[in-house]
Amino acid sequence: MIPALVLSRGVHMTQHRPDSILIIDFGSQYTHLITKQLRKLGFFTTTIAPHQPLPPQDIEVRGIILSGGPNSVHTEDAPSLPSWVIPLNKPILGICYGMQLLVNHFGGQFSSGDKREFGPSSMRWDVSEAQHLPAELELASQVWMSHCDHLDQLPTSFTTWGTTTNGVIAAISHTTQPILGVQFHPEVEHSLSGKALLEAFATHTCKLSSATYFDSLAEQIGTKIRNQVGPQGHVLMAVSGGVDSTVSAVLLARALGRERVSCVMVDHGMMRAGEVTEVKNYFTELGVGLEVLDRHNLFFEQLAGVSDPEQKRKIIGQGFITCFEEWATGIQHSNPYTHLGQGTLYSDVIESAGAGHGAHTIKSHHNVGGLPEKLQLQLVEPLRQLFKDEVRQLGHQLKVPRKLLDRHPFPGPGLGIRVVGEVSPSKVAMLQQADKIFIDSLKREDLYHTVWQAGAILLPVQSVGVMGDQRTYEWTCVLRAVSATDAMTASVVEFPAGFLTQVASKIVNSVAGINRVLYDITSKPPATIEWE
Repeated sequence: MIPALVLSRGVHMTQHRPDSILIIDFGSQYTHLITKQLRKLGFFTTTIAPHQPLPPQDIEVRGIILSGGPNSVHTEDAPSLPSWVIPLNKPILGICYGMQLLVNHFGGQFSSGDKREFGPSSMRWDVSEAQHLPAELELASQVWMSHCDHLDQLPTSFTTWGTTTNGVIAAISHTTQPILGVQFHPEVEHSLSGKALLEAFATHTCKLSSATYFDSLAEQIGTKIRNQVGPQGHVLMAVSGGVDSTVSAVLLARALGRERVSCVMVDHGMMRAGEVTEVKNYFTELGVGLEVLDRHNLFFEQLAGVSDPEQKRKIIGQGFITCFEEWATGIQHSNPYTHLGQGTLYSDVIESAGAGHGAHTIKSHHNVGGLPEKLQLQLVEPLRQLFKDEVRQLGHQLKVPRKLLDRHPFPGPGLGIRVVGEVSPSKVAMLQQADKIFIDSLKREDLYHTVWQAGAILLPVQSVGVMGDQRTYEWTCVLRAVSATDAMTASVVEFPAGFLTQVASKIVNSVAGINRVLYDITSKPPATIEWE
């Protein structure tokens, strides 16, 4: 059962709005790193798109960061500075494109020219000119640049406190208001003092106290859930069995009470071997009920003849909609569902181009967009602003058992996107066996917890082999294992060759239909963790 502390609903559930640094995402590939750096330092952050007409009402904005982005302020249809930002009278830090917006707003001028800078650059600092940063702040010379435009004319109300050795003005400060701009990216590791600059902005400029983010995160999320769902709302929580939906379910039950949260899992026939039973047992231990809908036939019928990965993802996503709609409308209860709960993470939103302005879709995630309109339910996504490592940390705080928190990530579409090409029940069954051998081997050799994510992939490639002096022509299996912290980047796990050889031998000898096993040694980027 979940400890009473986790599900208690007493006076500690306050309506206090958390102090937050608001990040306006203009489409930079690095925006998520701003969030991560500040959270590691202990500060609460909220990320929004630039077209939001008003600042969020569920937080107390203590400072604003304007992210970078792929546009120029001179580009047609480029996103503009929201009209409410300057009148809000809060400290502002503009990064790259964000600095361009500030310069443009205050009457300065940017232009394109021959001073483009990409990658590492050296800086000359005069922090004394940055009146809203601590005078004792020491910054290393190396920063990371990524810009085509350069500052031609500084606004009259600003001073310069950083210039590159190429003569580009790269750090500016308003003379009277707590407004700063930098042309470089302090959020990336290559800007050697970027973390120090972000911390100084948060503590000195925004007057925030650090080391508070995770101390109060569960309460802050609980308050947001209660405000969103209201006193009478009833949540249909979509459970996949992974860490994200499990922690989301616990948060919802903690905030609303178990009687107002119904957890439902759709078994689409493409889970790992034995996983449905395992997940149901986990939820029983947590004290949260779980209803499993067996819908193998629906999904396999819809996927027949389909090989395009994006189409497969969308078909599976639509299948989830159908199943949840059937459940939501077919169950008679006194409190109809008002909200759909999902374990969406910020990395899902980024890859589905659901964050920022002009972001590119890497791959569609089944839990990003589309569901509420069809179901006529409102979305409640407690983890939408978090990354996987943060979810695990939060789950530990909520006393979710380690055996649940330490499970490898598993995609919502399941093995449907690990069977490359057309999906069939026989191929999924084949892959389930191979995947189980790989995962069981990792656990037996005490390697499972050294890996972020591992699994097997079945390729639509047959090759010639020989077994028992007879020719075979069978399928190819690929093993994939990576190390990561937030899934935005990942490196290959370098297993001993002997371990891989043993796993390959067991798969070929045990799984009828597979006669060749490969190991994927590609990092992310350029590849993604999943093949589809």
